[in-house]
Amino acid sequence: MYRTNTCGELRISDVGKKVTLAGWVQRTRKMGGMTFVDLRDRYGITQLVFNEAVDKELCERANKLGREYCIQAKGLVQERQSKNDKMETGDIEIIVNELNILSPSLTPPFTIEDNTDGGDELRMKYRYLDLRRSVVRRNLELRHRMTILIRNFLDNQKFIEVETPVLIGSTPEGARDFVVPSRMNPGQFYALPQSPQTLKQLLMVAGFDRYFQIAKCFRDEDLRADRQPEFTQVDCEMSFVDQDDVINLFEEMCRMLFKEIRGVDIPKPLQQMTWHEAMRRFGSDKPDLRFGMEFVELMDEFKGKGEFSVFNEANYIGGICVPGCADYSRKQLNELTDFVKRPQVGAQGLVYIKYNADGSIKSSVDKFYSQEVLQGVLKKMDAKSGDLALILSGSNANKTRIQLCSLRLLMGDRLGLRDKNVFKCLWIIDFPLFEWSDEEQRLMATHHPFTMPNPDDIPLLDAHPEQVRAKAYDFVCNGIEVGGGSLRIHDTKLQEKMFEVLGFTPERAEAQFGFLMNAFKYGAPPHAGLAFGLDRFVSILAGLDSIRDCIAFPKNNNGRDVMLDAPAALDQSQLDELNLVVDIKEDK
Repeated sequence: MYRTNTCGELRISDVGKKVTLAGWVQRTRKMGGMTFVDLRDRYGITQLVFNEAVDKELCERANKLGREYCIQAKGLVQERQSKNDKMETGDIEIIVNELNILSPSLTPPFTIEDNTDGGDELRMKYRYLDLRRSVVRRNLELRHRMTILIRNFLDNQKFIEVETPVLIGSTPEGARDFVVPSRMNPGQFYALPQSPQTLKQLLMVAGFDRYFQIAKCFRDEDLRADRQPEFTQVDCEMSFVDQDDVINLFEEMCRMLFKEIRGVDIPKPLQQMTWHEAMRRFGSDKPDLRFGMEFVELMDEFKGKGEFSVFNEANYIGGICVPGCADYSRKQLNELTDFVKRPQVGAQGLVYIKYNADGSIKSSVDKFYSQEVLQGVLKKMDAKSGDLALILSGSNANKTRIQLCSLRLLMGDRLGLRDKNVFKCLWIIDFPLFEWSDEEQRLMATHHPFTMPNPDDIPLLDAHPEQVRAKAYDFVCNGIEVGGGSLRIHDTKLQEKMFEVLGFTPERAEAQFGFLMNAFKYGAPPHAGLAFGLDRFVSILAGLDSIRDCIAFPKNNNGRDVMLDAPAALDQSQLDELNLVVDIKEDK
């Protein structure tokens, strides 16, 4: 046996036991004739003691141990003289009588500590070392625990876990596919699934009325803190259910996870907010409810009340009231103006009104509006003395609200109002079924083309498709979309109509989705589903800013695996075998 115990389990009750431990050298300390080695494994750290007076040769060998050497130590458990209450094993130590070096180590490129000196790229290159850090390991342990809890919950609800294929056909609607060339079918390609959407619907047709899968999914899209090119979904589908059935069941699953993982009771039932209300109040379909600063629409208060042409020509004027910030300096206000004018936000400028502590009012549009008008604005915004009003305007209401949302989140961060230990969850419902794509110059499905229209709005599909609501729902926590789903179309005629509105020819619809529409002709049940982003869910419960640290081997912001140096070019022999020619056009 390489070990009788782990480095995290020995306690004062084990004093007097002969034990064998194995692990990695965290650090060594030489103090006079004594050498102390902290030995680490996945379970914790135990202090090893070497006494020069007892065994000089053994002590000299211990002094030569480098960081991250993999070693085995045998010895006797004794009570520590100077206890360490910051370690679970801090009451004991091991008096070593035998030391074996299992594998030496080069000096690591960064310290294997919670607060490491390694940057992101360096740690990703040596991810196998980064994973030795307890702060990263705990995230993966949390992920493991969550998947076990989810599987047990769904199993108790009579769900069956079914694996669906990873090599499927391409479905260009939505994000870009990763494609895989087929050697046996020259010139043809598989795609990696963005989700198992159509396959799980076919499982409903097949009579598997409750399906789930911890599914790997792939999207070739630009990355950010909560996106990776490959990610994991808790993917679910149910037959003979309506929207409330799905929401109630998975809300209960979320309630269980918050209680088991964080000891937090989330409200029952959770708030439900329509998409239109969320956009009107917060400028986002994933509003962060941990703090206020709700939008106040100010068209009546400003339009035609002064000579400020920007407001007089606007189709939307709205603002937020920031508590206690009337003392912001000109420099701070200029920083906010620069922020909203960044391309990522896209506003033309920012108007402020300071409601000073002495009751006076100072604004960037003083010369255009009387004090009475500005007082009316502050009253409408329910501002108190000491508050700061920040106002944006624009020709497109929703675009301006989205810009105002970015400003609201920035101020929430600056004021420390987005506490990671506070959880505010809700459901967003009644999404638009379609959204306009400037890139495609046509309507696109907001979620996907298989989403059921609200039955009340089906008559609008021909004349006013932009007004049709979807029977769709998103689970949102702390301003992050954690999961989403919808009722599905299960009628061939309605699915054909959906494709028609999206601009599909009958031939294209048949070529891409004929297998699904044909399946609907064989007694398809009403069905609905939902998928949670496991990576996002873990990161929220772990209090992380990015999903990368709850994924064992993540990609960087350019979609590269710097450890494996992937993606990489193929050998010419591989290209020949796949009948591929690489012809990269230079950007002009």
